[in-house]
Amino acid sequence: MRTLVLNAGYEPLNVVTSRRAAVLVMRGKASVLAEDGSPIVSPSALIPRPAVILLHQYVRVVRTSPGAPSRRGILRRDRRQCGYCGRSAATVDHVIPKSRGGDSSWENLLACCGPCNVRKGDKTLDQLGWKLLITPRVPPHHMWLPAELDAPRDVWMPFLDPSALSA
Repeated sequence: MRTLVLNAGYEPLNVVTSRRAAVLVMRGKASVLAEDGSPIVSPSALIPRPAVILLHQYVRVVRTSPGAPSRRGILRRDRRQCGYCGRSAATVDHVIPKSRGGDSSWENLLACCGPCNVRKGDKTLDQLGWKLLITPRVPPHHMWLPAELDAPRDVWMPFLDPSALSA
């Protein structure tokens, strides 16, 4: 079971195991805002299983630029959908091939399905007559949120801002 951790300002900070969340609550570092499922059983106590906790002290999070793109980051940004055909994607492709001077930047990398990746090869979109379904960009601010918030649990929804989660 996973637990949503909210910073003292009620913004989502992380998602941790319910055991880690229970330890934070027992040490007085957080409060339980919502409970979920069966309790955590210890030799001496039954502890309610936290679904959402709120930290008592604000944790300052330093967020710099997203840095170099990674396969995981590109797939997450594009929601695992092929930028050429819209099917499920498992690979990453250079829009402008490296052999033709393309770089490995956020703006030139795209999630891609296997068949499209093979068909495209080192050709340009003009040569193939293809158009992009999405425009590759540097990830938006919500990409800093934990990946678990891409598909949040129902019990977390009252504590999340839907506009921050939509891309």
